[in-house]
Amino acid sequence: MDELFFYGPCGQAGVGAGDGFFRIAAATPKIRVADVAGNAAAILECVYAAAREGVGALVLPELCLTGYTCADLFHDRTLIRASEVALAGLLEDTADVPMLFTVGLPVAVGAAVYNCVAACCAGELLGLTVKQHLPNYGEFYERRWFAPAPLNVTWVPFLGASVPLGSNIVYRCSDTGLGDIAIGVEVCEDLWVPAPPSTDMATGQGATVILNASASSEVIGKAAYRRDLVCGQSARLYCAYAYANAGEGESTTDLVFSGQNLIAENGSLLASTDLFTCDMVVADVDLDRLMAERRRSTTWGPSALGPSCGQAVSFSFAGAASCAGCPCEGGTADAESPGNAGGAADAACAPALEASVDPDSEGAARLFGGYPLLYSALETSRVAPRKPFVPAGADDLADRCETIFNLQAAGLKTRLAHTSTRSAVIGLSGGLDSTLALLVTVRAFDALGLPRTGIHAVSMPGFGTTSRTKSNAERLAEHLGVDFRTIPIADAVRGHFTDIGHDPAVTDVTYENAQARERTQVLMDLSNELGGFVIGTGDLSELALGWATYNADHMSMYGVNASVPKTLVRHLVAHAAGVFGGDIAETLRDILDTPVSPELLPPTGDGRIAQCTEELVGPYELHDFFLFHMLRFGFSPSKIYRMARRTFAEPSADGEPSYEPAVILAWLRTFYRRFFAQQFKRSCLPDGPKVGSVSVSPRGDLRMPSDASAALWLAEVDSLE
Repeated sequence: MDELFFYGPCGQAGVGAGDGFFRIAAATPKIRVADVAGNAAAILECVYAAAREGVGALVLPELCLTGYTCADLFHDRTLIRASEVALAGLLEDTADVPMLFTVGLPVAVGAAVYNCVAACCAGELLGLTVKQHLPNYGEFYERRWFAPAPLNVTWVPFLGASVPLGSNIVYRCSDTGLGDIAIGVEVCEDLWVPAPPSTDMATGQGATVILNASASSEVIGKAAYRRDLVCGQSARLYCAYAYANAGEGESTTDLVFSGQNLIAENGSLLASTDLFTCDMVVADVDLDRLMAERRRSTTWGPSALGPSCGQAVSFSFAGAASCAGCPCEGGTADAESPGNAGGAADAACAPALEASVDPDSEGAARLFGGYPLLYSALETSRVAPRKPFVPAGADDLADRCETIFNLQAAGLKTRLAHTSTRSAVIGLSGGLDSTLALLVTVRAFDALGLPRTGIHAVSMPGFGTTSRTKSNAERLAEHLGVDFRTIPIADAVRGHFTDIGHDPAVTDVTYENAQARERTQVLMDLSNELGGFVIGTGDLSELALGWATYNADHMSMYGVNASVPKTLVRHLVAHAAGVFGGDIAETLRDILDTPVSPELLPPTGDGRIAQCTEELVGPYELHDFFLFHMLRFGFSPSKIYRMARRTFAEPSADGEPSYEPAVILAWLRTFYRRFFAQQFKRSCLPDGPKVGSVSVSPRGDLRMPSDASAALWLAEVDSLE
């Protein structure tokens, strides 16, 4: 069996327990109805194939050991007995496979026959999940053969052991560091009812992974509905959901089964098979991410349903080895099970793998290696998007851009109407952010039926302004039909230098910020003169890094870009170019091609921009990547670093650069240092609309003290060197 155990792409034992990625799979074995021995062999082949892929949990279809379409043969004792013998053989054959997998079979208990899913791991039968909702309509006649799950989980003798049997069982891993692996199982129709058992498994018992063993016949339109059900349930429960459907080999007397297999996580479909292929799907689910979602949602949890009626069962990927001499009989006992009165055996089951397996043994090397423990971001098959704020598909991106424009414009429209303001003032630099703010303001004015001449775009050339940006600002304002004014600030700033005794030859932070504050003073005073207010232009990425001059471009009456990251600003401006076309599009495209710069230092000798923002604070695509995963999911610096290494290892398809690990690490340190040090600027932000899932508004998503220490985060970053 040793050839089955792979350690992941890095090839190093021990690396895989760090970042919360857990590999799950759904597969459809090719079976023959009532050929139990042959079906067991096909199941074993699926288990071995999943093991070679480093899978930690595998779900197989409903009643796959016998075939779902056995009909009245389910009353036959020969079939039931053969299923028991075959399951015992599968357990024996997989004793060295540290993976939880399911097997669907009929189980007779007294006068009842149950439609069961056996949960197996490392040669141990962990429990028997029983189908609760038996369809008896249309093509389904399950109540003819099966009894519904008992009201409460009960312990029954089966295959020489006492095992839990019921509809609401969660299998929770007791191995050290793997406590987030909690697996619930439900059966086909149980997902289709108004209150699926998986709801209580997740909210009441903390299941992070739901496995659905199904035999869902195929008819027109059903595949899409099935996919939506799986994705929707994973979203409601903040869980991973793997769905395995019956396929080739089931009787086609009246029905056809397509073998559609699906894996979803929190509403997103991670993997799926084409209909009638019966392929296995494998995906790495991020348990850290799921737990982060649950922790931040105050309406998620057991309070909505009351006390859980389910049963938690501890298991170990080491199987019986972890419970040697323990009365729990192989790690399946719980405090309410026979022989475990008072919870004594439950305490005995709790020790980590290290306490029960010789750490120097070959078996321990397998158990503590990359498989099947949680994978690191460097090992996982899942690569995070380079631009998490930006949809990958062109159609999705266009829809997203339109939605964001409408959100920004709606927020500004409401504020203009509330204040009865018919005038807006914008500092138009010819850069991306002020361009986006102007486009949003134009849309808001159009929606209110106000003349665009009430929008006053102001160019304020200073010591670093180039002819390219100034002319782009002027052309854009002219093409959009807004008022354009040029108010030079150089003389005013020189006078201010004289007032404070600053040498204008010293191009330091005073030299730069004096220009930024003079521009804001001009805009504020002009807005008073015109009876309007100032539209803020700063974006989310700049606010996260503190790349704004306090009480200068940091301040406005309404900041329309406050929750739009720089990587998305580009796409919004590009989208606008496509919408407008003509001269406006030409100007917008040149603005897109202009280097990002505050233009506060004198131009080069040939009149080009001398100050490039990304050379000073780092690439915005890296910082937006860091920001998203830190604020959205609370990931640690080490996980974000490894994710970034994997994501940015190669150039993108559209030519964006790759980054060496040392470069990523250096800018990650810059990100954390600036993020913590600059919180005081975010603590007094102007109002502005939230447009995405990440925001730094002190009134909304980010309530953070301005004097919080960054030492913990920076120490972790330094440890990665």
